[in-house]
Amino acid sequence: MSDIVCKWLNQEVKLSRTVSPKALEKDFSNGFLLGELLHKHELQDDFPQFSEGRVSNAKLNNFSRLEPTFQLLGVQFDQNVAQNIMTEKHGSVTKLLYQLYIALQKKKKSGLTGVAMQTMRPLAPAKLQNMKSEIYRERLKNLVPRQTDLNLKRVSEKFQTKFKEMEEKINRVHFENIQKIQKLKEEQRLQDLEKQHLGRRRQHEMMARIQAAILQIPKVLPNRTLKAIERQKMLMKKKEAEDVVNEIKTFELLIKKEMEAKSSESKAPTAAQTTALLLSTYSDEEYMKKIQKRLEEDTLAREQREKRRRKLLMDQLIAHEAQEEAYREEQLINRLMRQSQQERRIAVQLMHVRHEKEVLWQNRIFREKQYEERRLKDFQDALDREAALARQAKIEYEEQAQKEIEIHERITAERAQARYKKHYTMCAEILDHIIDFSTKVAEYRDLTHNLIPVKIMRDWKELFFSGKPIYEQASIDPLPTRLTSDQLVELSKRSLLDDNDYEEYKTLTGEWTLPEEMAESALPPNNNILGHVLRVVHEKVQPPGPTILTPQIPSFSTKGCMLGKTCSGKTSCLKILEEAFHIEILSIDKLVQEAIQAFLMNETIVEDPVDTQEQEETEKEIPASVFLVTCTIGLNCLFPQLSNRAQLGAKCERLLKKGRSIPDLLLIQIMVDAINQVPIEKGWILDGFPMTVTQAKLLEEALTGFNPDQQEHEGKNYKKSTLVYDPTAPKDPPPPPPALDFAMLLDITDTMVLNRVMGNNKSPESVSEDREKTELLRDQIQHRILGFLDNWPELEKWFSEKQDILIKVNAEVDKRTLATKIQEYFIAELRKKEAKGNCHILGHYIRPQMSYQVSPKGKGSDKKLSGKKSPVEDTTPPPIPPGPPPIKPGSEEWIYVDEPLPLEILQYLVPYWETIENSYINTIKAILRQIRDERHSVLYYLHEVRLNYQEYLQRPDHKQEFVSQWQADFNSLPEDLWDDEETKAELHQRVHDLRDRLWDICDTRKEEAEQERADIIDESWLQDHLGILMNHFFSLMQVEINRFQDTKRLLQDYYRGIEGKIPLEITRCGSTRVPLINLEDDDVPEVYSKIPVVPRRVPSPDGIINKPKSKVSLKRGRTDYCIEAIELKFEADEKTVMNVWQSANSSVNHMVNAEIHLKKLEEEREDMPDEAKEKSPQQGGKGGKLAKKKPEKKKKEHFASSVAPSPEVPPVTLTPEELEEIERKKELKIKIKDEHLAALQCEAQATQFRLELIKTKALAHMEELLGRAVDVYKLIDKWLGARYLAEMASVEKLTQVAHYHIEMSTKIQYELILNDEDFFINGDVKVFPDPLPPIRPPPVEKEINTYLTIKQLNTLRKEFLEMAPKGYLGNKHFTDILYDLVTLNLGTNHLPEAWLHLTLPELQELTALLVVNSEFIDWRRFLLVVSQPWPFPSEGELLETLTRFKAIDEAEKGTVTLEQYEQVGLWFTGDTYIKIPEDPYEPLPYNRPEHLIEFFFDLFADFQNDPPELDYFQMLLYFACHPNAMEGVYRALSLAIGTHVFRKVETLSPSYTDTATTGELPEAEEIKEEKEKIIVPEFLNKETISIPTLLKVFQRIKEAQDNHRFFEDEKMENTFSEVFKKVYQDISSTNLEPVELATLLKHPFIQDLLLTYKEYKLPVIIKKTQPSPSRSLQSYLEDNLSFIEYLSNIRLSINKC
Repeated sequence: MSDIVCKWLNQEVKLSRTVSPKALEKDFSNGFLLGELLHKHELQDDFPQFSEGRVSNAKLNNFSRLEPTFQLLGVQFDQNVAQNIMTEKHGSVTKLLYQLYIALQKKKKSGLTGVAMQTMRPLAPAKLQNMKSEIYRERLKNLVPRQTDLNLKRVSEKFQTKFKEMEEKINRVHFENIQKIQKLKEEQRLQDLEKQHLGRRRQHEMMARIQAAILQIPKVLPNRTLKAIERQKMLMKKKEAEDVVNEIKTFELLIKKEMEAKSSESKAPTAAQTTALLLSTYSDEEYMKKIQKRLEEDTLAREQREKRRRKLLMDQLIAHEAQEEAYREEQLINRLMRQSQQERRIAVQLMHVRHEKEVLWQNRIFREKQYEERRLKDFQDALDREAALARQAKIEYEEQAQKEIEIHERITAERAQARYKKHYTMCAEILDHIIDFSTKVAEYRDLTHNLIPVKIMRDWKELFFSGKPIYEQASIDPLPTRLTSDQLVELSKRSLLDDNDYEEYKTLTGEWTLPEEMAESALPPNNNILGHVLRVVHEKVQPPGPTILTPQIPSFSTKGCMLGKTCSGKTSCLKILEEAFHIEILSIDKLVQEAIQAFLMNETIVEDPVDTQEQEETEKEIPASVFLVTCTIGLNCLFPQLSNRAQLGAKCERLLKKGRSIPDLLLIQIMVDAINQVPIEKGWILDGFPMTVTQAKLLEEALTGFNPDQQEHEGKNYKKSTLVYDPTAPKDPPPPPPALDFAMLLDITDTMVLNRVMGNNKSPESVSEDREKTELLRDQIQHRILGFLDNWPELEKWFSEKQDILIKVNAEVDKRTLATKIQEYFIAELRKKEAKGNCHILGHYIRPQMSYQVSPKGKGSDKKLSGKKSPVEDTTPPPIPPGPPPIKPGSEEWIYVDEPLPLEILQYLVPYWETIENSYINTIKAILRQIRDERHSVLYYLHEVRLNYQEYLQRPDHKQEFVSQWQADFNSLPEDLWDDEETKAELHQRVHDLRDRLWDICDTRKEEAEQERADIIDESWLQDHLGILMNHFFSLMQVEINRFQDTKRLLQDYYRGIEGKIPLEITRCGSTRVPLINLEDDDVPEVYSKIPVVPRRVPSPDGIINKPKSKVSLKRGRTDYCIEAIELKFEADEKTVMNVWQSANSSVNHMVNAEIHLKKLEEEREDMPDEAKEKSPQQGGKGGKLAKKKPEKKKKEHFASSVAPSPEVPPVTLTPEELEEIERKKELKIKIKDEHLAALQCEAQATQFRLELIKTKALAHMEELLGRAVDVYKLIDKWLGARYLAEMASVEKLTQVAHYHIEMSTKIQYELILNDEDFFINGDVKVFPDPLPPIRPPPVEKEINTYLTIKQLNTLRKEFLEMAPKGYLGNKHFTDILYDLVTLNLGTNHLPEAWLHLTLPELQELTALLVVNSEFIDWRRFLLVVSQPWPFPSEGELLETLTRFKAIDEAEKGTVTLEQYEQVGLWFTGDTYIKIPEDPYEPLPYNRPEHLIEFFFDLFADFQNDPPELDYFQMLLYFACHPNAMEGVYRALSLAIGTHVFRKVETLSPSYTDTATTGELPEAEEIKEEKEKIIVPEFLNKETISIPTLLKVFQRIKEAQDNHRFFEDEKMENTFSEVFKKVYQDISSTNLEPVELATLLKHPFIQDLLLTYKEYKLPVIIKKTQPSPSRSLQSYLEDNLSFIEYLSNIRLSINKC
């Protein structure tokens, strides 16, 4: 865990100091690195105040600042955790870092900054957390000791340590002194013996005198310990030693002085010597010699005397000293004797007290030593306990770390699994849709013979692209009350397909595209009159809102706002802009303060009468939405004497005193009032306003008069019709330009904001203030930031998407750079404003006002107004000049009738049209859905018909029974009758009878199949579904007619209401009903009695026979009367469709004509009373009767008075004005009539077009359905004919086979199968068995040259195993065995023939080649050599084989059984391509490699175990042999370590350059490559090898083994064991543990062993060239000839000579 944490800190976080797992607690003990870690994750803003020191004050400061951040992250951190970290408790830092890592990862995923996390916390928990933080700081102060205490403690510990060191040093010196004293003790013992004897004698005398003079006082028992006594003795001995040393030094000084005096005397010549020297020149020689001799004797005598004198002086000195000492003792005794008895007693007491003090002092020293020993023991025990606890803690920590790692891995795996599951679910869903789409396509390809209808494919694509499942998830036919999720999906699918079908039907696309016969006809135009009527009705029922007038705000040069978080630099930058560009800065906080101050100062306003009057006029014109600009009406009522700003300030103060916030509307009023006070020549910028999107919208409405929410609401209220539209409808006015020119955002992070806030308060005075103010300020800033972040997304959407005026500026720069950027942006906005120009801006303000003043009537309204005559003008109209043709109603020039309508009619027409439209759309969708479902059901039905008929054609028959019976009778015929001609004739006749019977069966099956086909065609399913399809299209016609009737009723009511007439009563008795097909033979039920029903026409049988071919008929060849009947029924259905279409079309024309006739009748009725006034008054009675009948027909009483007949009045003369009014009414009636009839005719034209299209599509669908059915019936007929012909052909094939066997006079051995239309001879079933084949002899191995066969090898192996189970034989014994086999005729079955001619010397020479480094022969190695040829393995093949053996040896025993051995195999296998001889009596070729593999197991396996087991490693060591002995050793070492051993390959000797064993040995090129010198890198051969493994590679037998069969129990000893142990010890392997192979190969003994070890040398056995007798043995061996072949060839050469 520590390694993971350190890796995270060093590589990902990159702390300033590299952290190691060993010093983790020490590095984090002061909390500095924790603060740096949090600072790098933008959580610790006060990191510069952290201290890097390790004093207590620094730790207290750091951990006090860390606690709030840890609590913010949710990490458990209290004073106990802090104390554990500061005291460097093991595991505390790692646990905290792991929790911190998890918390930081969560924070990183959430994407929140530290400031955002702080601001998101509620206020109450934040205060509670502050209180907890204060408590934590106080407790931490109590827990953390002062630095002075720590210093004192450190000093005391230092002195304690120094004291212990000094004490240990004293003890050590004392011990050394004791050792020196002990050494000198023995040396001084002899010198002190004499002194001790004298001293004892004198002491006894003195003590005798003292005892006689002293009173006998009982002595206190000595309490001295042995150590004290021993120490006293040592001190005495030390003192004596010092006295002796002083005496010796004194004596040496005396001797030295004497020697110096003597030397000085010898150097100065005497007078006698001088005289002698003078006389010597004149005396003779003898005299001189005598004198010299005498002088010498005198000198010697003088020296002796001097010595005696010195000795005497020394003796005298010693005697004098002894005498003086005795005198002093006597004086002392006398003095003591002279003391009083009391003084003696006091002296004795003092001596006792001194002795007791010494005893106490010794006891105290002893007790302190005991205490010290106990303390040392306790300290050692504590250290042991601490070590044990540390080990236990380490174990627990490792376990905890492992658990945490597992938890982390599990969490990581769960997250990865969740991500994978999410992606997998998405991909699986998409893949499921693709698979469903593909399977659905494949399914319908099977249904439709690869001809999927385009409509179905289009529906599938729509479902696929919409993400809907193609297959049905649940059934919704009986729609339940509670829908499941699958049913909801099905409903959405159905709705999607219905909408698409209706859209295609409406727009005439897709399936409803105009056919070719209707391509030339024009599409029906839009009914403009109906669209105008609907729009007028909607506008009158739901009139649009009043026209919004733009408030007259002065055109300022600059209008903008600057937004951003708190302390982002808004105010500073705006001050710079204000100074540089002389613009007005408006801050809402200052404006509110100024308004409140104005109220408090009682600010009044000076009214101008002119302005007041203009203001009143303006207030009458401006609506309530623009009143925010003036803001004076309501306020003047409350405070008439105060100014506008003071009145707004009064409201603000009243709200603030109540503790409520100022509403947005009041803030907007204050801001607009301030804007109005700004001079026109100056611009203005809002500082931090608006703060919410609501304020932005209110400000936009106050400055421009545009309310986007109101516009959207009005747009939703008016729902346009989807069937018709009005081209003259006014378009929606474009929105006015935004009130602001730009909105600038200063973008800055939360961390930077908090840093700026805390940096501003960093003065010395602020630091000394209470921390609560700082925390409160921090909380307020965070709250403001959080509020800004909550409101900014909506504001950003408003300014960027809807108004496109947002400018973002990066504010995380210094003040000067930020000001420069803002000035650049501001200058750019000014240039844009100048480029647009003021006129263009005013145009944007005026355009919305003008758009509402245009009349919906267009240009015609002016003409209508201008057409009116004033009453002053002449009443006689001028003559009408011939003009242009009349305007067509509904065209662009047509002026629509715009007369008032009763509100009741308008309120009735709006929901009536909505009902018409909804009913039309829903019914169309339902019918199209039924047609869509009908198409699917037809496809499934036809596919089921094909499958059922195929199954019917494959029904079983009884033809096989007759064939089997005939075959049995044919094969049972006796053999002697096969060649008889009469018998053959009889058999041919039986075959013909069988053929006729089978043909009869085929004819019968054909007739049954034809009858089944006729039944399928005559089934009523197709006719019923054709009738259902016709009814669906008839229902479409009915829907169109109903729409026409309802539209006609709506237009009639509308125009009658304009004329002031009562609408006619709605009656369905005269409505047109489209008839439906009667699909039942019974009578129609009473429920459907109102629906007209058309009976189904059934064609007569005579018409079927005599009917000519129709256009639908697609048949070729013979006449099919069943299909003819279907086509006749189809023609009858065509006639029915045409008749229904004609009747529907005629009904539409009839309704139009009826309406025209009704108009004429009404005109006549209206004109009749006027004629009666001129001609006869009797017509008035009729008019009265008509007037009486009219109220009886109408049921609406409130309209009766308007149409009631008036009593007869005398004729009145009309004025010109009245005549003009009558004329205008007549013109209006004519215009209403023309407009009404034009709308009705347009609607009738569209209806007739739709009816014709429905008729055409109905015939096309019916023809398509009939064509599919006819294709299926023809396909059935085709299958029937092909089946019949195939059955007849199979019977004919059977007949031919039978005739052939009859003519050939042979039995039919294999079974004849006649299965439906197939005939074949079943080769798997035989009627009678085959004769047994001959038995092939077993394979036999042949002798080739001198090679031993597998049988001979096994015989030799068994004999050798019996004689020497251990595998070793003496060379003499081995030679004798071979010689016995050769000479005593025992080798005929043991050896090849070439071996039988060998002599004893030749055999001895052969034995000498096999003996290496000993006197014994490994008979297994011999058999391995003579078993050649076999593929020579390379080193890689040996290693691969060893790996396979180890893989199967799961128990790691080193052995395998025969089954496992066969499963693994060797590097070669048996011959797989063995040519099988054609002669069944010839044996198969002998597979020698396969038998060799079995022989090798028998050769090396241990048969003493049950089952036998093979040591595969020992076996592979045998195969590691190589013609080059050193190469063989390296191959064996590679097997020992399990990988390739790299070595330096030097140039091989000539004897091995051309060697090879068999044809599979390495070729010359490979050997040449091995000659090249390879440089072994130092990092290779790093595998280790142990002594037992090395002993398996290098084996040398010390004693004779297996000389005979009785030596089985002797132990085999390897002579290399002790040598290898010494080698390993030389390599510094004291415990004989495994060493690296590279190190081992560098040892001199191993290198010599590699050069001299010949056990892995493989003798040469396979020849490649022919020998000659003149060549030597060595050269022949170099040419790779077997030694036996060499001897045989020499013998043959000698015989030839």
